[in-house]
Amino acid sequence: MRDACAQTGVTAQVAPFLFAFPGWPVFERPMTPDFSFEAALIADGMSHIAGVDEAGRGPLSGPVVAAAVVLNPGDIPEGLNDSKKLSATKREALFEQIKLRAKYCIAEASVEEIDSLNIYHASHLAMCRAVAGLNGVDHVLVDGNKVPRDLPHPATPLVKGDARSQTIAAASILAKVTRDRIMCALAQQYPAFNWGKNMGYPTKEHLSALEQHGVTPHHRRSYKPVHNILCR
Repeated sequence: MRDACAQTGVTAQVAPFLFAFPGWPVFERPMTPDFSFEAALIADGMSHIAGVDEAGRGPLSGPVVAAAVVLNPGDIPEGLNDSKKLSATKREALFEQIKLRAKYCIAEASVEEIDSLNIYHASHLAMCRAVAGLNGVDHVLVDGNKVPRDLPHPATPLVKGDARSQTIAAASILAKVTRDRIMCALAQQYPAFNWGKNMGYPTKEHLSALEQHGVTPHHRRSYKPVHNILCR
C-alpha cells in the first residue's frame, strides 16, 4: 500500500489506510482485519500467536477487561472485526463462536487497581493477566502503540489492531461482551445509573445520576467527574 499506483494515467502516492488522487479529497481506506500478521509470524516458525485487547478505558465505573486469544488458522470464525463496529447481536454470536473454536483467557483490573495505578497501567495489567492464562504463547499481537512492560513474551504493538488483525479482533469481542455483561449485572444493583445502557460511560444521564445519587463503590474515584463530586 505504500507504493505509488497508476490508474487511467494518474499516479497517486498511497499512504497506509489512505488513498487520494491529485485534486481529490483524501478518504480513509476501510480496514478489515485479516490473518496476515499472524501468518507472517507462523512462517517464521511460531505456532501460537496470541492477540490481546481491552475494553473499558473510558467509563467512569466498572473494571477494565482484557482478553487474549489464540485462533486456529484452519478454523477462524467468519465476521471477526473491531467489536465497536459490530452490533450487539453479532458480538454475542461471535463471542460464543470464539469460545468454542479458539484458545482464550479473559481477565480484568478492578476499580481499586485503576485508581491506584491509573487506567493506562491497569489496562496493561489486565492484558498481562489475560496472556498469562494461555499456555505456550510464542508471540503476542497487542492492540495499541505500546507493549505492556511486564508482558513476558515477544510482542508487537499494532495501532488500530482490532481493525487489522483477526486475532486482536477476536480478543476485542471477548473483552467487550464480558465487560458489557458485568455492567448489566451491576445495573441491577444500581438501576438509577442505567449502566445496562451506558456501560459506565460519562453520558448525560450517568452524570446526572452521579449528581443525584452520589458515588457508588464501583465508580473510579481517580476520574475527574467522580473526583469532583467527592471533593465537594
